Amino acid sequence: MTELLRYIPHTFIPLFVAIDIVGVLPVFLSLTQGLSVQKQGKVVRESVGTALLTGICFIALGEVIFQILGITKDDFKIAGGLVLLVFSIIDLVRRTDEKKSVVGKIGIVPIGVPLIVGPAVLTTLIVLVDHYGIAATGISFLANLLIVWVVLRKSSAIVALLGKSGVGSISNPAAEFHGHARG
Repeated sequence: MTELLRYIPHTFIPLFVAIDIVGVLPVFLSLTQGLSVQKQGKVVRESVGTALLTGICFIALGEVIFQILGITKDDFKIAGGLVLLVFSIIDLVRRTDEKKSVVGKIGIVPIGVPLIVGPAVLTTLIVLVDHYGIAATGISFLANLLIVWVVLRKSSAIVALLGKSGVGSISNPAAEFHGHARG
């Protein structure tokens, strides 16, 4: 038991960094802009639920899945990075006065996977299970998803407190410093 408690910080912190809720929040806000509180809550439930199921599957079967498919961890990181790059480019070239429409279940894709649980998180889960075991990794993963759920559920309050440019500067302080933050 004491060993498990000793491992929690070693598993919690890397997962917190990999999930990057501060970076996910502005994307979540832009994708759910204009949705009612009920619909936004549904998106949060879908997102966290998808992230939970995906993470649990990778904790249990990740290394086996990679071996069967012949995928290395680096291949997986590159593919996930390309997906995020495509989302970023679309966001950059889309005119800001265009009306965004929510198509499909955005809580599942892109918010649940790959934004909350993407290649970095999945790879981190596999590495942490190898080093610290399933129990410590699972507890830390659940704790991080609880934080994600709270932040996304309270996103309106966070925006009211910090403002849109404040949220943008937290997620990308270098852009705010150079005067390029969008908000």
